[in-house]
Formats: sequence, C-alpha cells, structure tokens
Amino acid sequence: MNEFPVELLGPLGWILFALPLLLLWSFFWKGLALWHSARRGQGWWFVILLFVNTIGILEIIYLFAVAKVKADKLFSK
Repeated sequence: MNEFPVELLGPLGWILFALPLLLLWSFFWKGLALWHSARRGQGWWFVILLFVNTIGILEIIYLFAVAKVKADKLFSK
C-alpha cells in the first residue's frame, strides 16, 4: 500500500489541503451572490462580483448587507 509522503506536510504542505477547501468556499458564495445580483437586475454588482476575487468576503457582504437576503431565502427562487 502506498504511504502518504510526509514531506508534503512541510512548511507549505498545508496548502495542498487548504486550497481545495478555500476554492469550494469561494465558488459557493460567488455563485450565490452572482445569482442573486442577476435576479435583482444589479448589473454593476454582477460585474464586480464576477471579476473581483475576495475569497467570499465581498460576496457575503453583498448578500447580507446590500441585497439584505435572509439566510432562509438564500436558496429560494
């Protein structure tokens, strides 16, 4: 059986584990924010959210502070 290469756990080895989680987090919030901005007809927000990568921070601010979407309405049509 193949063993896990221990050298991957060196100073930068944690990136191999954190990067996929960070990408999933970012894609999730970006998708929700883009969907809500498109449905509301907010073109400028759509463009900003599409091209600015803030690891989900700007998307969360848009959803809850600007669009004022309630948590239970995030996935509703």
